[in-house]
Amino acid sequence: MTIAHLISAPQRIDHTLNAMNRSAIGAVMLVAGTLAGSLVLGAPQEGPTSYSAAAASLPWTGADDGLVPVGHSVVRATPAPTAELYLEYVPPSPTAPPPPAPTPRPAPMVRIAWPAGPAPWSVTIPVPIYRQAMVLDCETGALRMGLAAYGHYYSDAALFAYENPDTRAPIMGPNHTVLQWGDPYTNFVGNVNGSDWTPTGYGVYYPVIVSIARSHGLPNAYGGEGFAASTVYAALAARHPVEVWVETNWMHPWLGTWTAWDGRRVRYSYVEHAVILTGVSATQVRVNDPLHGTQYWISKGQFETVWRDFNDMAVVFQ
Repeated sequence: MTIAHLISAPQRIDHTLNAMNRSAIGAVMLVAGTLAGSLVLGAPQEGPTSYSAAAASLPWTGADDGLVPVGHSVVRATPAPTAELYLEYVPPSPTAPPPPAPTPRPAPMVRIAWPAGPAPWSVTIPVPIYRQAMVLDCETGALRMGLAAYGHYYSDAALFAYENPDTRAPIMGPNHTVLQWGDPYTNFVGNVNGSDWTPTGYGVYYPVIVSIARSHGLPNAYGGEGFAASTVYAALAARHPVEVWVETNWMHPWLGTWTAWDGRRVRYSYVEHAVILTGVSATQVRVNDPLHGTQYWISKGQFETVWRDFNDMAVVFQ
């Protein structure tokens, strides 16, 4: 009996498999050795061109040693230059400049009728500014400024002494109206330090002022009612101050009429006032106001509206 017959069937199978495994491993090693010899140690079958083409068709693995097969020996070739990558700089597209900031517009100017500055052209007269010395002697204060413009200087009291005040009280009617009182065309009416609303005092009109101006250095002074505004403006342009009858603070209130002791009809206002004009422009007149001793400009329209309440009464100093 052979040894094979002495081994049991399972053992024979294990033995057979082990033999086959050893044979397979040997075969793999033989093939690997043969292939390595062909690639590395074997002589090239074709020229460099064929080798280069074959090498180019195979993927490159491992480190770049710069090894190439030349004959049956290993030769170190010159390393290939290192490749350098550059990124092309692309400048950003130019952006449109921001729109210029809008030029700030100046705030609109507000034109104030009173007080206001003169127009581009104007004529002004050097007249001193005086404040009236007594409560109701505005007419005398304006007269004093008109005389002083020509170098004739007087006090309010000295001039007022020529106005012969009529201090009798008025006869009142219904609704606080005056029925009868003195004649301001001939005398100062009422108490000069009284009240024009009560009323205990009033004022004086142009004839008395003209008379005093002529007797105190200005014989050519003249006055009246119904003056055209153009006549007043022409006098101012010729540098002649003009006293005018208006109302306090350029108000435009109720007007009435009383009968004087001598029978004259007298137009009146409880805020009767007199100022002196000392300048003119294309649209305005300059005012010296004795009430507070101030000087300012007002529009011609405003002046003419209020001046009309006293029938355009004026005295021109010349």
